[in-house]
Amino acid sequence: MRVSRSVDVVLLGPPGGGKGTQAKRLTAAFELLHLSTGDLLRDEVKRATPLGLEAQGFMQRGELVPDELVGKMLMGRLHGQQVGSGCVFDGYPRTLAQASLLDALLAELGRRVDLALYIKVPDDELLSRLTGRRSCPACGAVFHVANNPPKQEGICDLCGGALMQRADDREEVIRERLRVYHESTAPLLDLYRSRGNLAEVNGVGSPDAIFENVRAAMGRLKR
Repeated sequence: MRVSRSVDVVLLGPPGGGKGTQAKRLTAAFELLHLSTGDLLRDEVKRATPLGLEAQGFMQRGELVPDELVGKMLMGRLHGQQVGSGCVFDGYPRTLAQASLLDALLAELGRRVDLALYIKVPDDELLSRLTGRRSCPACGAVFHVANNPPKQEGICDLCGGALMQRADDREEVIRERLRVYHESTAPLLDLYRSRGNLAEVNGVGSPDAIFENVRAAMGRLKR
């Protein structure tokens, strides 16, 4: 399905909120390009491009990759995109400065952020999702103590390895991540709300049910 014109969608949501799953469904259903800055950085580094090598230096020093450098990567990908198609920006922007940069990049192409989709999930639900995750260091499989438990407690179904809780899935770490997330995201929500292009989507339920909410929010773009 294609909307009647090129559209650019910013997808916002908390850690553990299911942005990645919905981004993939959204791009497939509406024939949009999926742009995740994390994936973009990893790809540039893996291919050892000039921008990737420059970014790798910051990453190896434990520093944040500058917004300007990420912007150059985004612009390169946007310029290489098929004419007439739009993008889903997955988890980007994260700050007002990045939002301003994205506006400028899209303006160069005669485009704009058409819709900011905010997948809204209560903190208690996020804590339950993330603290219940158990990972297998041996094969990378992921389980959940309530939603997707292994057949034998603490043992990976796939390889028989011992499951563990990642350090960043502990409650105190998650609460801090959520605090930082809310602080940084609130100004973005205010920005897009003031522009009249913010849509809040209920992020609780099955992936199918959540995507129906996403599809409904996208529906207004086809008018």
